[in-house]
Formats: sequence, C-alpha cells, structure tokens
Amino acid sequence: MAFSNSINIDFLKSALVKDSTLMPLSDFFRWIEKRRDAVEVRIDHITFDEMQYWGFDPKTSNLVHDSGKFFSIQGIHVQTNWGKVPEWSQPIINQPEIGFLAIITKKFDGILHFLMQAKIEPGNINYVQLSPTLQATKSNYTKVHKGKTPLYLEYFNGDKKCNKKIILDQLQSEQGARFIKKRNRNIIIELMDDDIEVYDDFCWLTLGQIKELLRHDNVVNMDSRTVISGIPFGNYDNEVIDFYKTYNYFNSDNSGYELGMLLSSVENENHLHEQEDIISWITELKSTYELEVHTIPLREVKDWIRDEKSIYHEEKKYFKVVPVRASIENREVKSWTQPLVESAQEGIISFIVKKINDVYHFLVQAKLEAGNFDIIELAPTVQCLTGNYRKGLNEYEVPYLDYILKQLKSGKGVRYDTYQSEEGGRFYREQNRNIIIEVDENFDTENLPENFTWMTLNQLQIFIQYNNYINIQARSLIAAIKFI
Repeated sequence: MAFSNSINIDFLKSALVKDSTLMPLSDFFRWIEKRRDAVEVRIDHITFDEMQYWGFDPKTSNLVHDSGKFFSIQGIHVQTNWGKVPEWSQPIINQPEIGFLAIITKKFDGILHFLMQAKIEPGNINYVQLSPTLQATKSNYTKVHKGKTPLYLEYFNGDKKCNKKIILDQLQSEQGARFIKKRNRNIIIELMDDDIEVYDDFCWLTLGQIKELLRHDNVVNMDSRTVISGIPFGNYDNEVIDFYKTYNYFNSDNSGYELGMLLSSVENENHLHEQEDIISWITELKSTYELEVHTIPLREVKDWIRDEKSIYHEEKKYFKVVPVRASIENREVKSWTQPLVESAQEGIISFIVKKINDVYHFLVQAKLEAGNFDIIELAPTVQCLTGNYRKGLNEYEVPYLDYILKQLKSGKGVRYDTYQSEEGGRFYREQNRNIIIEVDENFDTENLPENFTWMTLNQLQIFIQYNNYINIQARSLIAAIKFI
C-alpha cells in the first residue's frame, strides 16, 4: 500500500517527464529569447530626487510611496544573544502585504503541465525569467498604480467561475535579512476541464522540464522556485521503494544520485532523526536564543550613509538601496520609478548531502535573521555573501564554507552548481551560486555545531508545508532537485 494520494502521484509523474510536445525544451530558449526581443526594456539609475511618487518622510527619513502602499525602506534595531554581534541597526524592506505567487496547472495526455510566464523584472540580470502564472503584490492586483489588472488574477481571487481544484496553498517567508516578516501566498490550482487562453508570454511546461531548466543559470526566477519547492510527492511503502530501485537497475539513463534523491523524497522510515526530535531541537534553539527587533526611523540607523543616489553602509558591505527608472512595454504600468536593493557581493548557498541509512540526508542549519517571524528558520548548510571568504574581516566565520570551497575547486562530489538570481522586483541584479555537494562515508556525521542537523528530503518537504520553517534559500535549492 502506498501512503499517498492522487495529487502527489500527479506531481511525481510530472516531475518524471522532462520534455513535452507543448513546449519542447529544444524550442524553449528560442521562445524565451523571442519574448525578450519583443519587449523594449530600459532600466536607468537615477537620483532619489528624480523618483516619482516616492520620497523620504520628513519625520523619519523612511523611503515611502505617496500612496502608503507597495513597500517602504525603514530602519530596525536588533538585539540578540545569537552569534558574535549582539546589537546592530540596518535598513530593511517593510512590505506587510501578502502577494500572490500562483501557478495554474492542467493535464495534457494525463501529465500535469504548469502555465509559466516569461516575465521581465527591473532587477533581473537578463531581464526576462520564467515566473509563476501570476506574480503580484496586493498593491499591484488592487491597481494602486492605476495600471492594468494582472493576467489570470480572476482564477485566484474568485472572479472566474470554473471547475478548479486547489492542489497547493501555503504562506512562505521571504529573505529574512532583507524583509521584515514578509510572506507571500504560494498557490497552485488545477483546471479540471475548462479551456484557457494562453497569451504570448506564457507556455505550458511539465515539472520535469522546469527542473531541467533549473540546471541553467538565471532562467527560472525565485518566485517560481519557492512555489515548486513546496510540492509534496507523497510517502510510499517498501514495495514501491523497491520498485523504484529495480527500475533504476534496468534503466541506465537514470543516475544513482537522482534516484537517491527521489527515494529521499518519498521514503519516510530510514531517517536519522525522528520528526518529533527535530521539532524539539528547533524549540530548544528558539528557547535559548533571543531576537528583539524594533522598528526605528531610517535616519537613526547607525553606520549607514545616504547620498543622492544610494543608501549604503559606511564600509560598503552588505547591500545598498538604489533608485531606478524602469520602462518595460508589457507591464501593467509601462514606466515607473522605484528603489531596489543591490547586494555588495554575490553569495554562496549550498547543501551538503550524505547517504545515511542508505538514504540521502541534508546537512541543515538553523539560522537567525533579523526579519524572521520566529527567531530562526532552517537554511542550507552554507548561506553567506562572498565577503565572508575573507577571514578576519567579518563578524563571524561560516561553518563548512572552507570545505565547500575546497570541493568546488577539486570538483569532487559536486552534484549541482548554478547561479540563481533573487527576485527582480525588489533586488537589483543579485545572484547567488547554488550548490549541492555529496560527501562520502568519511564525512563526520555526529560532531556538528549545535545549530546543525541531518534531515531527509522527505522531512524537509514536510516542514515546508508549515509556515516559516524552511527559508527561501533552502527552498530555492530544494526546487532544483530533479529525479531523472
């Protein structure tokens, strides 16, 4: 007997189909390049004084929109007993609205396909990336900007009467170091029998195709990655697990690593730690460590400087806030100005994985960030800016970073290595190197820092179903794991 339901199986079947006649991967890159060429895009750096409908509040110096909507750049003061820096202040994005990150799916020839959008964002490195069907803040879809209604909104706000089924619905957090307690609604619906118009910037892809595209740099955007990371594939008994193992033995096209990831996703017995023990470990950390975050006027943030073109740290590290003018022909509003957050360096986001009890486990860290809802979230083994490479010049050392850099140099055990960008609506051309490294039996499993533990992919996927447990960087890597 398999402990699953039909939607888990539908997701799994789609993940195992890595091409489709609706949009063959051999045609995809020509299609997305054509979509890019069809739209005139211009992004210009400007001064704060040149921004329209944005300005600095005279009392607080917070950077705000005239409507009071969209988002603001404000200050926070942080106190904690976590790490070596007990107190600091910083600018942060305050965007209390819950937006839609939403995908429409439909079966073609029995296989679930995802309606994806070639969307241009002002901060994208390559302008256009593959986004969910609908990607919109509340200010956008309520038309505060006085622009057009986003396409396909009616399928998610109740205006469209159709035969549909909600097959995933979660609130997921955004970057805890950049946003203050920000979440979006990650939702997938399946159309049961209704026809749907497919506009020029949209195409149908299987989940397997999307995961294949995640092998390429900066093609699938952050919002798509967070939605598909939450997809559950179910739990299966030993007979089904043995079938997969037998299938792999006779199918030389399927690598042992990819099959191993599939088994780590659907196997719920041979884990190192029980789910209850992991919850207890998280609870203990939350009880031991404190995080006090108070909003303060931006003018009171220490060590940060504002000039006419940016807000930046006096040592020019972390990030800066820059104003831009965006002109994008096919957006709801064709021209506007806004602030974007520009990172000081690229980052590294990496999971170490190891077979334990013959099942792949992930080395997971509990990470405190100022914008987290509940002190800590579960993060990849390593999550840092490249500035942390320079020992002695940073506030803290990064466990396992030296090991990962050594493995990258040698190429040993590197299972995944691409550049993936942050969300282009708030971040300016920011990308992180996403890495998965498999280690051998000699890697120490037991002597871990107190905020690290081992979890299977199945356990990570269970935690994703609940709010504010798995951070967006971990979800980005989980989304990229493919099974074929």
